[in-house]
Amino acid sequence: MKQLLTLGKYFKNKFGEKVYKIPISISGFTCPNIDGTVAKGGCTFCENESFSPNLTDKSKFKLNLNSTENPYLDKQLLQLEAQFNLTKERLQNKFGAKKFIVYFQSFTNTYAPLDTLKALYEKALEFENVVGLSIGTRTDSITEESLDYIASLSTRKLPKYLLNEKMTTDRYDIWVEYGIQSIFDETLIKINRGHDFDNVKTWIKKTKDRNLSVCGHLIFGLPDETQEMMLQTVTESLKLNLDSIKFHPLYVTKNTLLTIEFQKGNFKPISEDLYIDTLVKSIKMLPENISISRITAGINNDSLLDPQWCKDKHQQMKNIKSALLKENLFY
Repeated sequence: MKQLLTLGKYFKNKFGEKVYKIPISISGFTCPNIDGTVAKGGCTFCENESFSPNLTDKSKFKLNLNSTENPYLDKQLLQLEAQFNLTKERLQNKFGAKKFIVYFQSFTNTYAPLDTLKALYEKALEFENVVGLSIGTRTDSITEESLDYIASLSTRKLPKYLLNEKMTTDRYDIWVEYGIQSIFDETLIKINRGHDFDNVKTWIKKTKDRNLSVCGHLIFGLPDETQEMMLQTVTESLKLNLDSIKFHPLYVTKNTLLTIEFQKGNFKPISEDLYIDTLVKSIKMLPENISISRITAGINNDSLLDPQWCKDKHQQMKNIKSALLKENLFY
């Protein structure tokens, strides 16, 4: 039986104990294919509020790479602190959590002036028991300057109180998470992604050249993609020297462009059987040094339109683990 390298195991090996990611959603952040810079309307599957459980302030103010000021920065810093403390307390009470990664999850978290990014990231690293950051973004929404700064964070030493004899590092663990989704430009056009795969390759290489850890997000079940195409996306993505990978099924939620296509009968979501079969085949392709950050996703509320199997995360995990065990893989 082969034990798969999950992100949790990676963190435990590196820090000598379990590390918990705390998701953060900062108002004022958006992305270039929502604000019209590269496209309008956002990705067809995206309704960002459904991915932002911690976001309570739906501010109309939006940042971009060319913003010259940010009058809401103080409010954003308070928002960051409040979300971190709330989730940290819950994780401590429930699991006895001691170490944390601050995960800038929702929206595009490098799509802002460098001064704003520095203020948010620096504050996050100052929180007690934080050992790193994970920054979710797009490959068309990051700059050489911001990459240089993010890379500098990975050279900083951890405070002595966070060190123990089981750790294999004394530095902060800094990750950049990019949505790859698909390697096929025709698919990226269909989902209104706003950039091509060459853009993905270029900026992931720039990120890796700075010795930063990269997690790539892939979606199975995108419009008109066959299993062969999905597996080819995995193959080509692995050539980018990723450190971790997230697998997602495409599901339809209310208030998205994909809703219209689904209701017209022009889009049929992936079946659970096909998703699991594709996932297992993909996991068998992974080199041993690449961790798995996620193997499925879903949403358990009335915003989910289809497929219904994405509503029950517990059952999804049970079915996936069962399929993996048949291949002598333990997740």
